[in-house]
Amino acid sequence: MSLLVVGLSHRSAPVSVLERASLNADAQAKLLQDTLAAEPATEAGVLATCNRIELYADVDKFHAGVAELSTLLAQHSGVGLDELTPYLYVHYEDRAVHHLFSVACGLDSMVVGEGQILGQIKDTLARAQDLHSAGKLLNDLFQQALRVGKRAHSETGIDRAGQSLVTFGLEQLALGQPVEAWAKGKRALVIGAGSMSSLAAATLARAGVAEVVVANRTLERAERLAEILTEGGTAARAVAMDAVADELTRADVAISCTGATGLVLTADAVRAAVAGRTPTAGADVPAPAVPAAGRTAADNCPVDTVRAGFAGEGGFSVEGEAAVAGFDAAALEQHGAWVDNAPGERVSPAPQPSEAEAIAALAAVGRVPEMRRERTPEPSARPVALALLDLAMPRDIDAAAHRIDGVRLVDIESLAEASADAPMAADVDQVRALVSDEVTAFGAALRAAHITPTVVALRTMAADVVTNEIARLDGRLPGLDEKQRAEITQTVKRVVDKLLHAPTVRVKQLAAEPGGAGYADALRTLFDLDPETVAAVSRATPRDREDAVGKNRGPA
Repeated sequence: MSLLVVGLSHRSAPVSVLERASLNADAQAKLLQDTLAAEPATEAGVLATCNRIELYADVDKFHAGVAELSTLLAQHSGVGLDELTPYLYVHYEDRAVHHLFSVACGLDSMVVGEGQILGQIKDTLARAQDLHSAGKLLNDLFQQALRVGKRAHSETGIDRAGQSLVTFGLEQLALGQPVEAWAKGKRALVIGAGSMSSLAAATLARAGVAEVVVANRTLERAERLAEILTEGGTAARAVAMDAVADELTRADVAISCTGATGLVLTADAVRAAVAGRTPTAGADVPAPAVPAAGRTAADNCPVDTVRAGFAGEGGFSVEGEAAVAGFDAAALEQHGAWVDNAPGERVSPAPQPSEAEAIAALAAVGRVPEMRRERTPEPSARPVALALLDLAMPRDIDAAAHRIDGVRLVDIESLAEASADAPMAADVDQVRALVSDEVTAFGAALRAAHITPTVVALRTMAADVVTNEIARLDGRLPGLDEKQRAEITQTVKRVVDKLLHAPTVRVKQLAAEPGGAGYADALRTLFDLDPETVAAVSRATPRDREDAVGKNRGPA
């Protein structure tokens, strides 16, 4: 195994750098293609979330791989290599496996124990499979990471160590109050209809808001999410994106998580929304919700709300968690996936600029936030007329909004600051032990599989020797009858099998240990096996394996 990961996350880089380095779906696809075109890499996968960007690859040279992957990350993110390098981390072989398994369990998340990362790892694998950039190593790695993450959530109490970013963000907005008490009776505006926005809408509904308004660039997707919420007993309606400014004037809390490359809410729009409003801890009861109309396009959504219902079956969901207990988490996850995978959905409300233009625009409007330590904390007693939660990366809401009277803004950067002091649960140690065991097992299985082609080639060569010698015996003793010939053949095969049994079993055991790759080399050297033949065996299917090892056949 030559697994290499190069990346940056909220643990290694300030949010300002993560925001500038974020990759949209098209940029991720191009990065994968260019990584495969690079000499050191044979497989590649990109894990890109709101607080991490990681490039995984199977490389044949470590130093060349690090240099190439770092350069490609800088090139596609638009952040200069010199600026990006101090924030990059590198993991190799078993350390890379340990890192991904820890990420899958939520140990490396901004909010320890959150489960949404599993859905993002699943998306990473699906994207790599669609683009044919994942081979055997990355397929096995990411599938095992998903199993390890699900095991951690089902066998330990890691869920108690943290929450989803949505729940954590709402707790920051509530300033110490129970979220249910803070949210009760409020009008809520959710901008976006993807997986994170679907979770946000369900969490708000569960917390007891009086109304949820869903705004999305594609109205039918907002209508579908509103329908799911309405079926669950919450007043909900859908609006188009051009109605956001008007809805914001009536909202008490707004959550935004879109794939836009530009700002969705500017500071001026937020200022206009709170103009003339009296900051208060409570919220007015809204008028009855207007039902979402025209859901003909919703037939394309895989969620059947009539059959799905909202009984809430419990258990772990990669998108739902305890925050949406009482709602059909599977329905919300399917809806979010339907939106996230829809062509043309993850774009800004305005026409998208080129990558270079987007980067220049970010710098021009001053969207690069201050470093964490330079931010002035907001007074906890500050009266709030409008609470804003920005879960997008790059951000949807202008950072300057937090300076507007009557507005409280919580974004990825402030969540990172708040989570730095979050208490760790005792279950974290149990998950760490689980990860260590799984890494050991995965490495052993991988190393054992590495020697299998050599063992297969060796046994095939031995079988060919038996066949050739029996054919030679037929020429020397043509008078042998079939019974005698069969007995001699079986005797020779038994002798060969017994001679090879102990060495091949032992070499598999040794190969499963750290540093065991050298045993395969020793076996090839001792028995003079052609390396190309061994490689052909590893690529061959059982049907054509016999032809693949033809080079080891001796003369008749």
